[in-house]
Amino acid sequence: MKNMSTEINWVRAMDPRDSKLNVLLLAIPITFYFAYIAKDESLAFFSSLVAIMPLAFLMGRATEEIALYTSESLGGLLNATFGNAAEMIIAFLAIYAASQADTSTLEGLATEELMVGLVQASLIGSILGNLLLVMGLAFLWGGINYPEQKFSDSQVSSNGSLMLLAMIVLIIPAVFNSTVGGADGDEGVQQLSHFAAIVLLALYGLFLYFQFRSHVDLFATETHHHEAPEMSKRDAIILLVVATVMVSWMAEILVHSVEYAADDMGLPHLFIGVILLPLFGNAAEHFTAVVVAGKDKMDLSFAISMGSSTQIAVFVAPLMIIVAWILKVPMTFEFGMLETMSAFLAVLIVNIIAADGKSNWLEGAMLLGTYLVLGAAFLFHP
Repeated sequence: MKNMSTEINWVRAMDPRDSKLNVLLLAIPITFYFAYIAKDESLAFFSSLVAIMPLAFLMGRATEEIALYTSESLGGLLNATFGNAAEMIIAFLAIYAASQADTSTLEGLATEELMVGLVQASLIGSILGNLLLVMGLAFLWGGINYPEQKFSDSQVSSNGSLMLLAMIVLIIPAVFNSTVGGADGDEGVQQLSHFAAIVLLALYGLFLYFQFRSHVDLFATETHHHEAPEMSKRDAIILLVVATVMVSWMAEILVHSVEYAADDMGLPHLFIGVILLPLFGNAAEHFTAVVVAGKDKMDLSFAISMGSSTQIAVFVAPLMIIVAWILKVPMTFEFGMLETMSAFLAVLIVNIIAADGKSNWLEGAMLLGTYLVLGAAFLFHP
């Protein structure tokens, strides 16, 4: 254990001298200025996006520090549960905004539709970003430094199977509605989505038990769990609370300014949801996955990218469906055709490329190429 003189308190953890990423915390007062003084919704949207990057990093760091004071299993569970906390906060606030919309008016219906679409798009975008962009960059950067890298094929098998199951859950509602149609089809998709969400959450619980209790050795990675914490438990908890509150504040500004930003910049809502939100919300985690790949720690890099995608698909997405159900917001697993097919193809290509447990820079380039093509499709989508 480190002595107290070398421990970092929660205030120092936010110091730019501790992490250069903390410089971006300056975006918080800038967002405050644009949102409440200048009343410039577009600039408030983009500055809040930037502010969420270092805050998400601080949330992740605080969670990891708290996990170091727990058992291996509980620590892994904490990281797995809060690994995508920033996305969950943004999605929850968007669903809440949809629940507050006056659906008796056309404007209210448009707001509800926009918020639901934003949540669905951001969930798909997180999956695409982790599987194609992050894994692609990790394979490419690692492949430049090492001719061939290896990772646990058991991770590919278990995570890949869960991801394919989640993709089936996305495809079935669309097929169901196309065969039934009308009001009956819409109601049926709602009920099917609620049932599927409960099943996915149960399976995710079983997956966590499988990963952290019954088959721990299959998922062993080069983690730093054995290292001494850099912060006291009290400081880590304070940092987590402060970062969570700040992320919630920035996310609220972001959610309420997204429509204005889309109109002013001429960007499709789909592009903002699928590309921009996940890119900024997950930037710190993305960077970590690529850096460790350059150090030939591919098990850890794969666990970050593939594990985060699995968590989004099998935990965060069904959880948001349940939240929407409770708040009486008509959100289902019937995502748009482009989003559904993009996610399915991403899962398919990653399962094929990673099946042998080996990677090289060319495979990374192929994943990045796929991400660029899909990104262009969302950009040009009307």
